[in-house]
Amino acid sequence: MSNAGRSIVRREERQWGPYDLEGPVMPGWGLMPITYEKGPPSRSGQGTYLMRMPPDSQTTAHDHDGYEDFMILEGELIDDDGTVIRAGDVVTYAPGSHHNSRTETGCTILVVEWNRTPTEPE
Repeated sequence: MSNAGRSIVRREERQWGPYDLEGPVMPGWGLMPITYEKGPPSRSGQGTYLMRMPPDSQTTAHDHDGYEDFMILEGELIDDDGTVIRAGDVVTYAPGSHHNSRTETGCTILVVEWNRTPTEPE
């Protein structure tokens, strides 16, 4: 049996890069692209990546142009309305949503950013 086209990312074998998806590089944060292509002008701004936030940090308030799904792998995240998102929880933000989040413990998140294609049903 062939598994052509399969790709495996072993987190412990890869290096974390700087996180700069919301503006300037965030000190202590990490970004590990999997299929993610950083946004315009030449890339889609879609795909999957791992994001690492250090303890006592917060995201910049931002809007979502497309969908964002994420799963907390380690630690926890607190959304701006006070909702605590724990390891194993999966969250979806719809296009047009606006928020920011913070973490007291630090966290590692698997993020998928995507858009519906015109042929996909709602």
